[in-house]
Parts: sequence; C-alpha cells; structure tokens
Amino acid sequence: MRNLCTFCIPRRPHVAWADAGVAASGQRPVTEDLIRRNAEHNDCVIFSLEELSLHQQEIERLEHIDKWCRDLKILYLQNNLIGKIENVSKLKKLEYLNLALNNIEKIENLEGCEGLTKLDLTVNFIGELSSVKTLQGNIHLKELFLMGNPCADFDGYRQFVVATLQQLKWLDGKEIERSERIQALQNFTAVEQRIREQEKAYCLKRAEDKEEARRKLQEEENKGEMERSHTGSDGHWDTDISAPLPSSEESKDYIQAPEIQEGQCKEKKLDDREDDLEFWNKPSLYTPESRLETLRHMEKQRRDQERLSEKKKKVKPPRMLVTEDGRALNVNEPKLDFTLKDDEKRNQIVLDLAVYRYMDTSLIDVDVQPTYVRVMVKGKVGEVIIGCQRTSKPVKSTPDSSRGQTSQRSQQMERLEVDPSKRSIPDVANIVQERKHTPRRVRAEPKIIPSEEEPDFEDNPEVPPLI
Repeated sequence: MRNLCTFCIPRRPHVAWADAGVAASGQRPVTEDLIRRNAEHNDCVIFSLEELSLHQQEIERLEHIDKWCRDLKILYLQNNLIGKIENVSKLKKLEYLNLALNNIEKIENLEGCEGLTKLDLTVNFIGELSSVKTLQGNIHLKELFLMGNPCADFDGYRQFVVATLQQLKWLDGKEIERSERIQALQNFTAVEQRIREQEKAYCLKRAEDKEEARRKLQEEENKGEMERSHTGSDGHWDTDISAPLPSSEESKDYIQAPEIQEGQCKEKKLDDREDDLEFWNKPSLYTPESRLETLRHMEKQRRDQERLSEKKKKVKPPRMLVTEDGRALNVNEPKLDFTLKDDEKRNQIVLDLAVYRYMDTSLIDVDVQPTYVRVMVKGKVGEVIIGCQRTSKPVKSTPDSSRGQTSQRSQQMERLEVDPSKRSIPDVANIVQERKHTPRRVRAEPKIIPSEEEPDFEDNPEVPPLI
C-alpha cells in the first residue's frame, strides 16, 4: 500500500526550464499571446478555438481562458504548477479537462462545466476526497482519474467515489460494474466515516508540511540576502571601460584582473555543482511546496549560469597607440602583411601594405604623420599603425614565403616624374597639323615575261594584261 504523502524520494525535475518571459518566482501567466501561439491549428483565432494545449508551461494560476475561449471542448493543462481549479465555470461546452501533474489539493469550481464527460486529475495532491461531491451536478461525467493522489490511498476510496458519483462509468481506467455500485451504496455510511477520519489526519499532516516549507523558504531568503550583501546586488564586479589610457603598471594590473575573475568563476562554478548535486540527491517529500522549491532551484541555476557567462566575456583593455613620450607603437589588428622600406637614395620611406583583393579604395583610410602612418581598413576590421623611424634595413612582417615577392614588387614600382626642369610646354598652335598633299606616283606596270618552262605560251600584244 503506497503513501505518496510520507514516501521520501530523490528530487527529480518535474517542470521544464523557464524562458526569459518567466517572472522571478518562476510563474508564467496565461496571456493572449501564449494562447495564440498554441492555436496555430485554428489560424491563431482564439474566440472559436475548440481545443487548446497549455501543458508544461509552468502555469500557476488559471485565468482568462473562460473569457477568451468559450467554445473550448478539450483543454490540456497537464504538467504545470496549478494549485487551484478556477475560472473555468463558463466553459459550458467543455468535454475533456486534463489537469494531471499539478498542485491541486481540492476538487472545486467545476459545476458550470455542464458538458464535462472526462476529468483527469492524475498525480495531484488531492487529500479531501469528500470534495468529489461537487461533481454530482456534472450529470454527463463518465470518466474520472484520481490515481496518484493521497486520497487514492485511503481505505474505502473507490467505494466512496462510486457511491458518491453514480453517473460515473469508469474510475481510474477501470469500468464500474453494477454489482460494485450496489455494494458501495450499501456500505456508504461506514465508508464515509472512515474517509472523514483519514481526511482529518491528512489535513493535520499537511499543515505541518506547509509550516516546515514556509520555514525553509524563509531561511533560504535570509541566506540569499546575506550573499547579495557580500557580493553586490548583481553578483559581479562592475567594469569601467571609459577610463583614460592606463600607464604601463596599471595596464598590467588591468590585464591580470580578468584572469583573477576567471579563477574565481571556476571556484564558484565548482561550489555550485556541489550544491546542485547535494540538492538533487537529498530526499524530499513529494508535496506542492517541493515542486515549487524545485522550480526555484532551477531558476537560480539559470540565473547563475547567465552571470558566469557574462563574467567569462573578457573586456579588452583600451589599446595604447602612443606612449607617454610620444613614441608610436606598431599595431596590426587585421593581421595584414606589410613591408616598410627606407629608400635612402630617393630620401623616402616606402610602405607596402597587402590589403584584401578586389576591395574598394574608399574602404581604406590613410593618415600619414611625421612619426607614424595609420591605415584604417574597412573601418571596422582594425587598424595598422606603423612607426616610421629611419632604419638602414627594411622592416618586414610578411612570411618567409612572400618576402621575396613583396621586395621585388616594391623595387619595380614606377612613379611619375615630378622634376620641374623636365616639364615641357606644348605648342598649342601646332597641336593639329595640316596634311601636305603630295602627287601620287604612278607605278610602272611590270611586264609579264613568259616562262621558259611553258613552251606552248604565245604572247599576244593585243590582249590586255591581267590585273
């Protein structure tokens, strides 16, 4: 004989993970958007909806359904956190109501569901078995499921239900025979007395469980307030990235800060894993309070995971481009190949930067200063800042395979001549020259000399020559 009220079992996740729309307590209200998203089979029209499934939505309170969906015939609400049956009395056409796996402790507020034929209350916390009397007015009710409830373990449970609800045909999936109903009606007085005694004992125990759950919840809240007072309201350090450029010593400390935070995050993650393992392995009574406690724990895990992921995102320290003494530092964020060559013969410095192929030149911004060159490539890719100090040897950052090609390319570069002495002024008057007409010479026609190889050939002077 099982007793769900006193049997201790390891904790198991009874609810799904909550999303961003869930409130801090884990409660998700029944909204019009939620119903429309589950009414796709009816083109998201809710006023004419006949079937609605809102299972595994972490709903704690029934509301609005009887106003928005009055034509409902089938309503699935299993595997939620509903603690009370309410706001469904206006669903006159409702035929099947599934409230399995919820936190319901009493059968009530179903008198208005005149067309109800099947009611599923499997695995709830109904301990007041006498509350089934409220279903006597539902004359069309044929099937009722109460298995998995504390009342199902009462001595005389089935006889009491069969005698109370004479319109029932099936109870907990088992057909009610005529002989069984006759016998239940004959023993109803004695069975009812036993049921009332068991209900009273159960109510006293439930009052103790509620008080214990309230005390644990208060302790957890006090503990959470103490932790928040030590770590801050948001549980992590604030970082100011708008500060001025740090000095060399400050930048070292700044760079080491993320490493320290990463170590602290790993330690906290390990502690959280131990606490989580302890929570799930700790025996717990299967009560409405334990289900809500499980949901709160899962919500806390989700929030802690989000905080850890935020801490892992390292904030890059502000990059130092120019030192305090005015010396420019080499920066190559896009990691482009380049060569920097000092051409002493022509008294110039040549920077050869290999940018991306087929890239528009409007995406390249070059800023030439006396001591450095700054090249912005594609605006958001990064910067190439190269200090231009005179050196006797070329500075290269290309791989070994491309060094020869880049140096050869820089040597073959052609430049326009800008020497003023070599400029020539064009003669505007003689830009267009007139052509001089010269008499055409008539070419002498060559005489055709017969070939000696053709003996039968005769040259007739009267025949004009072939042209």
